[in-house]
Amino acid sequence: MQKNIIQIVHELVLENELSARGVAEQLSKPYSTLLREINQYDKSAKLGVETLLDLMRLTRNVAPLEFMARELGFKLVPAQQPEKRLPTPLRVAKCMHPRLDAANG
Repeated sequence: MQKNIIQIVHELVLENELSARGVAEQLSKPYSTLLREINQYDKSAKLGVETLLDLMRLTRNVAPLEFMARELGFKLVPAQQPEKRLPTPLRVAKCMHPRLDAANG
């Protein structure tokens, strides 16, 4: 069975080193809200593109981006070595809050 983008994101949230609650906490998003956004059967909640980008940074998993590229007829090629192309989870939090980023050097 072919997966869709929401199924891929659902797996990304539930099957990574952090718990789903940990992911929600790192994103400053209520756990229940995050689960609704990644539930393919809940048509009233949508996952925003900024949240998706933050999820990929946090989990260091670009499977959703690879899926989108394939669906559009493209191949995804990293610009740098894999270990350097995505910021660490701590850096994600800083990226989301530029004033904190400047204050912390």
